[in-house]
Amino acid sequence: MKILPYQPDKSGLAYSVGTTLDRFIKLKQSDFPFASGELSQLLRDIALASKIVNRETTRAGLSNIGGAFGQVNVQGEEQQKLDVIANIRFMRALSKGGEVCAIVSEEEDSVIDLQNSSGKYVVAIDPLDGSSNIDVNISIGTIFSIYRRKTPAGSPIQREDIMQAGTEQVAAGYVLYGSSTMLVYTTGCGVNGFTYEQSLGEFFLSHPNIQAPKIGEIYSVNEGSQKEWEEGVKAYVNLCKERRYSARYIGSLVADFHRNLLKGGIYLYPATKRNPSGKLRLLYEANALAFIAEQAGGMATDGNQRILEIQPTTLHQRTPLLIGSSDMVEEAESMISSLSLKSLL
Repeated sequence: MKILPYQPDKSGLAYSVGTTLDRFIKLKQSDFPFASGELSQLLRDIALASKIVNRETTRAGLSNIGGAFGQVNVQGEEQQKLDVIANIRFMRALSKGGEVCAIVSEEEDSVIDLQNSSGKYVVAIDPLDGSSNIDVNISIGTIFSIYRRKTPAGSPIQREDIMQAGTEQVAAGYVLYGSSTMLVYTTGCGVNGFTYEQSLGEFFLSHPNIQAPKIGEIYSVNEGSQKEWEEGVKAYVNLCKERRYSARYIGSLVADFHRNLLKGGIYLYPATKRNPSGKLRLLYEANALAFIAEQAGGMATDGNQRILEIQPTTLHQRTPLLIGSSDMVEEAESMISSLSLKSLL
């Protein structure tokens, strides 16, 4: 009997398919010896739920699940049917996995205690960001943050388990449902992106070790609110125009952030007279994207301080957000701070 060592086929018929998300997670599991596999399984649960949401979004126009659901969420925003569907899918996936003890969702007024006695993690999630774009076939997304609970597993959920600053995140990511579906995440060791291969039902590594350009030529902001901005924001946006930067604003946070992460640019959602505390949610929108931005070499601030250092005090706390290429965000923050100081003198 002959025994031959395996030799990979190098013929043209044996092209590489790539590294799956599941295999990549297993390869990186040694980076987190304290996790004992739970964090890896949690990321797989999120990936599974995102595949189901991807399926629903691609058939929304054919199955009568587009449009408004007829209810208003805790944010005072009209829920779309897919908002509700996505929330159900992620809740179900995270509750069945057993790794999560509690969930903070944009669609829920309160913290959801999953009553998983051994759960070590808290997940904060926006199940479907940009849902108002569903009916017009524009990119939407999911944003998530993962924290280790502070209190012992098996004990009741406490405020300290939930109200953690962004610096405490152990992982964060987003899923972009667009011309292709991508999952991008970080565990504090760089940022990697995976594209969903529909026929195989798998996410494959397509964007390893993403690095945000230090400067770009794109600015993304809703200029319809310009009259309500503080002077520093107005000055910076005018500077972008003078430099002939391209204005690109989709109105879907994940899509705008993803483009600027890859191509270089800045996304601004500043405070306004109507919303002096900003509009985006700290726990499950700003923190996650700020963690990703910094891991890719970018920067995120509220105009005065680093997003990840803001201590949350309420569940659905809002914040202004300037995020993207480090040089652009730093310049914008500097202009906002200096003009705010002048107005006080």
